[in-house]
Parts: sequence; structure tokens; C-alpha cells
Amino acid sequence: MSEQDGKSPPRGDADTPKRVSPTSRKHDYDESKIKTLSSLEHIRTRTGMYIGRLGDGAHYDDGIYVLLKEVVDNGIDEFIMGYGRQIEVSIDGDTVHVRDYGRGIPLGKVIDCVSRINTGAKYNNEVFQFSVGLNGVGTKAVNALSANFVVTSHRDGQFFRADFERGKLKSQRKGKQAETDGTEIVFEPDRKIFKDFRFREEHIIRRLRLYTFLNAGLKIAYNGTVYTSENGLKDLLNEDVADDAVYPVAHHREKMLEIAFTHTNRLSEDHYSFVNGQYTSDGGTHLSAFREGMLKAINEFSKSKFDGDDVREGLVGAVAIRLQDPVFESQTKNKLGNTEIRTELVNRVREAVIGLLHRNPEISERLLLKVQETQRLRKELQDVRKLARERTAAISLRIPQLKDCKIHLNLEKHAGNESMIFITEGQSAAGSITSCRDPNTQAVFTLKGKPLNVWDLNRTIVYKNDEIFNLMRTLNVEETTQGLRYGKVILATDADVDGLHIRNLLITCFLRFFPDIITRGYVHILETPLFRVRDKKTTIYCYSETERDEAMKNLRSAEVTRFKGLGEISPTEFKPFIGPDMRLTQVGVDDAHAIQPLLQFYMGKNTPQRREYIMGHLVVSG
Repeated sequence: MSEQDGKSPPRGDADTPKRVSPTSRKHDYDESKIKTLSSLEHIRTRTGMYIGRLGDGAHYDDGIYVLLKEVVDNGIDEFIMGYGRQIEVSIDGDTVHVRDYGRGIPLGKVIDCVSRINTGAKYNNEVFQFSVGLNGVGTKAVNALSANFVVTSHRDGQFFRADFERGKLKSQRKGKQAETDGTEIVFEPDRKIFKDFRFREEHIIRRLRLYTFLNAGLKIAYNGTVYTSENGLKDLLNEDVADDAVYPVAHHREKMLEIAFTHTNRLSEDHYSFVNGQYTSDGGTHLSAFREGMLKAINEFSKSKFDGDDVREGLVGAVAIRLQDPVFESQTKNKLGNTEIRTELVNRVREAVIGLLHRNPEISERLLLKVQETQRLRKELQDVRKLARERTAAISLRIPQLKDCKIHLNLEKHAGNESMIFITEGQSAAGSITSCRDPNTQAVFTLKGKPLNVWDLNRTIVYKNDEIFNLMRTLNVEETTQGLRYGKVILATDADVDGLHIRNLLITCFLRFFPDIITRGYVHILETPLFRVRDKKTTIYCYSETERDEAMKNLRSAEVTRFKGLGEISPTEFKPFIGPDMRLTQVGVDDAHAIQPLLQFYMGKNTPQRREYIMGHLVVSG
């Protein structure tokens, strides 16, 4: 019997879904709800599809730098094709100015090239054989995401200028002029989209320097400083490794492939990879082919069977290729996906590396000594690891410094993200946290004192030092983060000089031996109040001197207490600071390649240089 008959349908089982009358339901989904966005609206609405993350400019990959990259890429493409050996970049506040000296956009297509999606010459291999921009999107996205965007093409003694506001054309004009051919773009990222952003000099300079390393002979002038490189990737690695290289950087360059490499005494392997001048921060086919080709070449040259870990520990390498039809995994072009080139590229890298080793006996000798030493140390590490495990099993499975929780992270089942562990200094601080924690989700690991500075030590120290070994067992990160037992690893140290030192030593330890827990965002710093300001009715906890001064203005005759350590805060008072509203600062890495030299300087055995640096940068306040 149908509902239109006016009779109720028969009752079914409890699991039978109820039928709702079309006449009574809300019409919240009909033809009027279907929308078709223009390309401009789509870019502004779904910004992440075009430029990745937005950010505020603090991170190297934030959106404002992607906008700059998309504009500079066009000048790079001109240089690759043999037009224009200089690009000028300047940034004044929010305003970015980029001028290249290539061929200039054809005057009749200037507006289309910066505002119409899927329009451009990058589809034409006769005009751009090895282009970074492939999809006709880059400059259009910059235009759409800019409060103001001005493009001027200079070509054959004439110019064409178009002014846009948030992607909409406001004015245009053309005429004659005596400017050198090329394209000039001025834009301001739209604060309606990017909110509170600021350009950071270090990120801009790093991007521009990478362009020059990838395009030997290109000059990029930034705010009056000219950057250039004659030796390409060799210059890049020499700058990266500085005095840390085991042997001089080996370098091979041809039209379609360029590689450079050396070994250091680092525990990690570090790589730079590029496609058509584009820095692919997530690597891809060309990087995996480079790594495989290196291993095959070294084994073939030495007539040995080294493991990949033996060859790649301490390796710092760079690979750059040129492709006519690169396939990237997103518009931001961070990872190459052309799998069909892998086999050929592996063989080309293998042949290039073998040739370098035969032509440079000093390099090949030091390289093999380094790989053999790594192999020996890895075998020693296996023995030390075995002894440590046997010792642990013989004594107890219990870790005395750990007050564990009941719920743990399980990455495979996507469960336990709410679990966390506080790493504290001393029994006093640990006591405060332990007594007010949630035992279901919050664990506490107590350090016995200041951790060991491990920066210049090898991996065997992880198994020989009880505290580091117990911390590794607690976190379960011996081989990989896949077994990590907590959703957050929280450093809960005092806000004094000793506490900051302990925090730095822990971060150094993680970056040295377990870098993934930092690079994948698991490590946080617990922010606790420095001051308590209170009167008879109100108590305000302040995390800075500015907050303290503001609180003192609001409370008359207030009592101010300076907390010197976590142990001074009573458990009852401490509970909110590790509750749902706790303040955490995530520890991140903006530039992975800068970490090694940074920590080598600040945590290495170069005390005289650090002392000289400190004395030279002392600020005496009046």
C-alpha cells in the first residue's frame, strides 16, 4: 500500500528504515543548491588545491612563498630556454615586485595568460621544452589571491599593462617604450585570505639561492643583493656541508641530468632533488632512482655488497633532471610521479657515479673508507643492541622512571591519539604532574638530571646510556615511529636557564637519533605560567611579563608570585595547566637541511667558536 493512498505502511522490524513522506520532508537539497564556480571563485574558495597550505609566513612552504615561486618560475623558464640571464626581485612590506628579461608575454595575450585558467605557452614544446609551469594555473592563482596584481609585458619596443584587484580586471593600457624585453609583475597577497602574514627574509633568500644553484649562470638580484652560482649543485653542497665533508663534493653535469654528492659524519642522509629547476621537497621518482643508482655504482666499483644503509648514512646528495612532460602529484609540484623514467635514470646515475669514482681516486678512496667504517659501526651497534636487550630482559621489563597511562597510540588502528607523555626534570616537577594527571591518557617520564649532549656521539650511546635507552623504550621508537606509544610527546621543563638547556638537549637527542618524531609533529613543549597575580577575589595566571603587567593593571593591590619551577606549583593549582586547555607549542622543522649545521654549531665540540660568537653578539642594556 503506498503512502499516497493515505494509509500508513505496515510495520516492519526495528531495523527497517522509516520512509519519510516527500511532502513533509525539508527541501534542503534541490537544483538551486548546485553551484558552478568560476575559475576565480574556485581558486579563492579552494585555495589549498592551488598553493597548498596558507600559513602566516613562518614556514618555508607557506602560501605567500608559493605565490612568489609561481611568478619567479616564469622567469626561470625563460632562462632555461636561453632568454634573460637576470631576474630582479624586491619585497617592500606586502608588495612583491618581480622583473625578468625574457621574451615577454605576447602583448595580445597578456590578460589571458594571467587570468584565464588553462591558458599559456607551457603546452607548446617548441616554446618551452623544459618548463616548471605545466598546467596554466600558477600566475592565475597569484592574480586571484592578490589584493592587487599588476602585469606589464615589454616586447619589441612596446608594452602592455593590466591592473587587477582580487583577480578582476580594473584597467589596461598599451603603448611604446624603450624598456628591455621581459615581464614585470607586482602583487600583494590578499590579507582577506592570508590573514596575518609576514615575509621572512631567510625563506625568500633560500628559495632564490636554490634557483641559482639549479641554473648555473643565472643572476637573481634581491633587494640589491645579487645571487649567482657557476658550479650549480656543487656550490649547493659545498655551502651545505661546509667543513663537514669527508671528501670533496663529486659533481657531474650534462644537459638532462646533474648530480652531486659527498659523505659527512652525520647519522642521517640528506638530499636535494629538482625537476626543471623546481625544488621537489618530497622527492619522487628521480630521488629514489638517484639513491638506487648510487648504491649500485659503489657496489660495482668496489666489487662489494654493501647494504643501502651502509652507503647512505651520512650521504648528502643532490639530483636535478629536465623532463619535457613531468608529472607532479599536486599543483605545488613537491613530488615527481613519472615512474616510467626510473629504470633509465638509475642506469644513468650509476654510470655517472662510476665515472666520477674512476676519475677521482682521492674521492673513491675516502668514500670507500667511510662506507666500510659505517658498516663496521653498524655491526658493533648490533652487538651493543643485543647486549642492551639481554640486560633489560634479565633485570626487569619495568622502566623505573615511567608512570604510564592506560591508553596508547596505535597508528595502524588510528586510535589513542589523545594519549600523551610528559617528560619532566626531577622528582618535584614529576610529583606535581603525576598527582593531578589523567592516568588513562597521561603518562610521566622523569629525567634523573640533565640528559647527555649526544650531538657528536654515535648511535651506540643510545644503548649504553640508561636514561636515553629507557626513554627510547618508553616511546618505542627504536627503529621507526610506527610503534610510538603516545599521540603527543610533551617536554615539561622549568622556564629557567636549566630548564631551557634540558629542553634543548632533549630536542638535540631526538633530532640526532629519532628525527621522525619531530618532523612528523609529535613533539610539543608545555607552556606553564611564569607568574600568578591575585587579589582576594581573583587569580590570574600569566605566561609572560606583558601578561603580568596587564593583570597588575586590572587588579589593585595584587600579590605577584614568580614561579621558578614546576615543582613550586601545587598539584591542585597545576591541574588546569595539563587539562583540556593546556598551552602547547609544537616543535617543528622549517628547513630540514639547515638543522645539521645549526646543531653542529650550537651543540658540537666547537666551544671556542661559540664563545667568540657570544662575545661578539652581547647586548649591554642601559
